Amino acid sequence: MKHLSLLGLLGLAGISALAGADAGVRPHIVLVMADDMGWGETSYNGHPVLKTPHLDAMAASGLRFDRFYAGAPNCSPTRATVMTGRSNDRTGVENHGYALRRQEKTLPQALRAAGYTTAHFGKWHLNGFKGPGAPVLKEDDHNPGAFGFDEWLSVTNFFDRDPLLSRKGKFEAFTGDSSEVIVAEALKHLERSGVGGKPTFTVIWFGSPHAPFVASESDRAGFSELAGLSQHHFGELVAMDRSIGTLRAGLRNLGLADNTLLWFCSDNGGLPEIKPSTVGNLRGFKNSVFEGGLRVPAIIEWPAVIRSPRITRYPAGTVDIFPTIADVLHLPADVMLAPIDGSSLQPLFTADVAARSKPLAFRHTGRAALVDNRYKIVTQKIGEGTFEVFDLETDPGETKDISAAQPELSGRLRTALLAWNDSVGLSFSGKDYPEGKVAAGEPVSRDWMSAPEYAPYMAQLQARPEFRPATKAGKKK
Repeated sequence: MKHLSLLGLLGLAGISALAGADAGVRPHIVLVMADDMGWGETSYNGHPVLKTPHLDAMAASGLRFDRFYAGAPNCSPTRATVMTGRSNDRTGVENHGYALRRQEKTLPQALRAAGYTTAHFGKWHLNGFKGPGAPVLKEDDHNPGAFGFDEWLSVTNFFDRDPLLSRKGKFEAFTGDSSEVIVAEALKHLERSGVGGKPTFTVIWFGSPHAPFVASESDRAGFSELAGLSQHHFGELVAMDRSIGTLRAGLRNLGLADNTLLWFCSDNGGLPEIKPSTVGNLRGFKNSVFEGGLRVPAIIEWPAVIRSPRITRYPAGTVDIFPTIADVLHLPADVMLAPIDGSSLQPLFTADVAARSKPLAFRHTGRAALVDNRYKIVTQKIGEGTFEVFDLETDPGETKDISAAQPELSGRLRTALLAWNDSVGLSFSGKDYPEGKVAAGEPVSRDWMSAPEYAPYMAQLQARPEFRPATKAGKKK
């Protein structure tokens, strides 16, 4: 009860701060997500060669999370957690290239109903298509508009320099770095929609630094001693960081920065083929449920409310984004589909919170993990495999399994993980929906390059760099 009372008091403090934010005006909300950026890939986290001055500045003025987790260790599943506040498998998004079910309740739907103008820019990857990013078709019944976005300029998956994007189904070609292109387009939208007083919800999902790595000569100039792949990868991050600086400056120039909740994170951990390390001292990489596959950089900046810059080690994740925004705006509970796996982070905006009351759990292609504050349990085969337990406070690199030494702790964590897994299984079968089942017509995961609806566009698309044969290093997913 003491913990609940503390959270209640902190929540009241957060409400008070919100009430003081621009005289109670609802905040603009901007969600920004990198693609394949590891926890170690910021200069504020001590990367030995990469400099990220704009992310560093954002972290220095906002709330920086040092234990923030992607919802899953690769792209589509994590994006599903952002949209729903639920674990990816509950929503049907088992892996990259799986579609978000239309029976899910989404964040943009909730915000549009609350009077927000909603817009998506960049990578979508929730419409069931694998393969490199292609412009999302207007006829696609899983396009961003189907899930609550009024405006969208989107591609199915990753995209690189001189991108070809789809504006609500109309193909448009752009010149320049892809991160800078979509930030420029997002700022144009905010100038049109955000200055007049109506609140806006804007999602900017970068295609960087995902393979194939294509950076300008000037952006990779500082990495000349590295291998070619690493040069281009870090060069993409230089451009992405610069675009974040452009975004923050643009919000200030539009007079929106003070009351804009700006939230940055990555969609999964870093890549093993890039050197120096993308994950710092963590174990594992993208597609792993160890820390290197799940823990990502994250920052929230909201000057009107987060007035004391701070670093927190409170465990949080993308699954918390929807519950946090719903809490900030006092939206009714039924805007989210139960059960919800995330929880509101609003108390952290004004004070430190010692411990998380609801563990963070992950399930991805048969593997699973659960983080309960300082402790984490991992299995490589849920239901059949063995379990490892780690003390992340003393062993962030997950080098020492303490399951045998602490059987009571291990048993408690194992029971919690298996119970959560059973709940996810019920959700996956459709038990959470009013119909009690998954509706007919949800697409299977497939490669868009063999899909008949894309056949008329193949000649236009095949010449693009995204569609060159995948190299072993690229592993295009």
